[in-house]
Amino acid sequence: MKELIAKYLRYLSVERNASKHTILSYKNDLNQLLRYTSAERGVDVTSVDINRIDRLTIRLWLGSLSEDGMAKNTIARKVASLRSFFKYCFKRGYIQKNPAHLLIVPKKEQRLPKTVLPEDIHHMMELASGDDPVIVQDRAILELFYSTGIRLNELIVLNITDIDLQNKQLIVQGKGNKQRIVPLGQHAITACTKHLKSRKKLLNSKSTSGDLKALFIAPRGARMNHRKVQRTIRDYFMRVSEITQKSPHILRHSFATHMLDAGADIRLIKEFLGHANLSSTQVYTHTSVEHLRKVYSKAHPRAEL
Repeated sequence: MKELIAKYLRYLSVERNASKHTILSYKNDLNQLLRYTSAERGVDVTSVDINRIDRLTIRLWLGSLSEDGMAKNTIARKVASLRSFFKYCFKRGYIQKNPAHLLIVPKKEQRLPKTVLPEDIHHMMELASGDDPVIVQDRAILELFYSTGIRLNELIVLNITDIDLQNKQLIVQGKGNKQRIVPLGQHAITACTKHLKSRKKLLNSKSTSGDLKALFIAPRGARMNHRKVQRTIRDYFMRVSEITQKSPHILRHSFATHMLDAGADIRLIKEFLGHANLSSTQVYTHTSVEHLRKVYSKAHPRAEL
């Protein structure tokens, strides 16, 4: 089974153009099932026969995850991993029966996205002011997150050629290598223009050809990485908001919610965020409804007794 997992992961990468994050998640899920089956049968992981894994084995494993307190959303993702893997193996004749064919995906918990107020965003931008190239880059990163709603993975792979300041737009490589073009606001354009003028000062003799193409540069002269961006965003949030979750995704959530609050069409928000289905975007309408209730209670003469 271990060899089949390796083949399947190559298939995801080469034929399906899956993201590195998706491939890593699926790899962890499948290896977790492999270790569980190995322990249950008292054999080495290299000796597990995929044809000996039946639906009962999978259900017992998923049940153990639930008993351990794993979130329904995480279990649902693991079910999706198994269904995809065993479907792949069945279609290619590696197994005679697909044990994951009738697996039911647990209903996901509907979590409302956390956001920050527009005034907190404005305060954050003010803090990222100055002429130091690092601070200038911080401001450009913050403005791009809030101006476009892009994901962290999408931001760190941006190259200089992906930003078109003349036409006020950004080329974004989304999930599954799907490309989309999003417009840029004037604040983001100003911040990115300033960053591009001082960006060379962030490079050094160790910067590779790939680093030279990157829009954002990490402290050692290499392309910007996940952890550096996460730390940067967290540090700015620490100074302006009491929100418990301090991640780049909060800026994405805030972008979508503030756009909806201002009357933007949800289908437009879907295109900005790069969602494949409108249902993924509709979670933001719940937050927007709360805003409407507050406005209604203050504005309507018969809203309150």
